Amino acid sequence: MIDIEFYMKVYDLKKRLMNGEKMPRAFLEEQFEAFRSPDPVVYNIETTNACNMRCEMCPRTTMMTRPIETMSPELFKRVIDQLKPFSTEQLNRWEKFVTENYGIHKNDMSENHFFLYVIPRVIVLHGYGDPLLDKNMPQYVKWMTERGLESYFSCNPANINMERTIETFENGLGYVKYSIESVDDDRHKEVRGKASNFTESYKNILKLLELKAQRNYQTTIVITMINLNKPWQADEFERLKEAFKGLDVYVYLKSQDQMWYEDTQQVTQSIHWLEFCQFPWSSMTIKSNGEATECVEDFNNEIILGDTRTESLYDIWNGAKYIQFRKDHFDLKPGIKCTEQCDMNLIGQFLSA
Repeated sequence: MIDIEFYMKVYDLKKRLMNGEKMPRAFLEEQFEAFRSPDPVVYNIETTNACNMRCEMCPRTTMMTRPIETMSPELFKRVIDQLKPFSTEQLNRWEKFVTENYGIHKNDMSENHFFLYVIPRVIVLHGYGDPLLDKNMPQYVKWMTERGLESYFSCNPANINMERTIETFENGLGYVKYSIESVDDDRHKEVRGKASNFTESYKNILKLLELKAQRNYQTTIVITMINLNKPWQADEFERLKEAFKGLDVYVYLKSQDQMWYEDTQQVTQSIHWLEFCQFPWSSMTIKSNGEATECVEDFNNEIILGDTRTESLYDIWNGAKYIQFRKDHFDLKPGIKCTEQCDMNLIGQFLSA
């Protein structure tokens, strides 16, 4: 989830800033704080950072040094019990806002549609691990459904465990995204590692689609390919779309989140990456060890803003560390991941004084 109320309130200022207008820091800090909700919104809960893939574009493969940990059910329950879904009225206002201001309609299907229509209403249940490796995932989806919280996770389809996956569908999983980089097994392994594949993954997805139709599961199955700017990729994406043509799936080409290893000269079309970072005011991330960090991109938990094992989400969100972190975005503080490694623009780049 992202705080849709903050996004709507800040939009006019954001549009002016992104169009080149400079504004005083004191004014922007005051406005952002006025727009920010004191009630915390959680973007994602990384229930595990365990993964058996070796994806070439993922910092987990060679850069992540934190221990492999899986969240306890007790902690997961403690976190979601502090959250509440947006109301139908709020979501209706948000969808009207998106249509009017971004020109993206509810029935579209694209990367920006997914970010603006799906992400705001779900809690993302992945980070730097594969959720299908967490045996507790069906229970987590059930707990969320009971609280009116919509669930979503992205995973590698080579890890599909039919029994576990079907249980998540039965328990009300909102969306599941399967990342497929090629319809050729060898090429897929080049990108995602030896444990990945297309052929068997495709068979399992077809089985899930058949069961979904038979049992009227409401889970949306999403198929994505990450745009790594490879010379063969445009043709490969067309083959991927052809493989799922006429099936009940949502298919889109996704921008690479970060250029962690090298600049592939990809020109992103993602609204999320074209706008300046709003995470300090719109949502937080909870990692597999319970630490609260600024966003999912902090793969080594370098900026720790609280600990959900000992603190409430409210206290973390409104606490001294978060207050300082928001100032750091205005200061363009050197030596932290946000200024040194992230591809997103920061608010401090738009100040007049």
